[in-house]
Amino acid sequence: MAKPRVYVETTIPSFYHEARTTPDIVARREWTRQWWDAAPANFDLVTSVAVLDELASGPHERREDWLHLVRDLPLLPVEPAIAEIVEAYLQHKVMPAVPAGDALHLALASYHKCDFLVTWNCQHLANANKFGHIRRINAMLGLYVPLLVTPLELLGGNDASESE
Repeated sequence: MAKPRVYVETTIPSFYHEARTTPDIVARREWTRQWWDAAPANFDLVTSVAVLDELASGPHERREDWLHLVRDLPLLPVEPAIAEIVEAYLQHKVMPAVPAGDALHLALASYHKCDFLVTWNCQHLANANKFGHIRRINAMLGLYVPLLVTPLELLGGNDASESE
């Protein structure tokens, strides 16, 4: 059986290398690291040039670590239809125009039928209050609907590989 495909969004390498020390940030960093270390055994990880661009535009002292973490992940191609999907998301207020990157990440994961989009962006992506709207718009567009999750939600791995 094929492993579920997971689109790795920009916040994952960012939190993997997070240096802030408040308890909530430390917890997210540790969950991210635990998930990342186990993920290749349970999931097919992918990302995009959009993620690489966002990471490359980050603080100079962090860029190299962030990009190094995702360097071996396959990149999903940005097909011409992706721009139309992003525009539909913006028109239907699925995502805010700024940052438009969130709409692009969702469009890529949806278009390429990723099982999950993993992120710490709980305002615009991994937000249960938005999921119904995202599902309706993706259905209207004939798109697959990836589950929008945090690393913590994926820490258990792939249930299909566990014996009952």
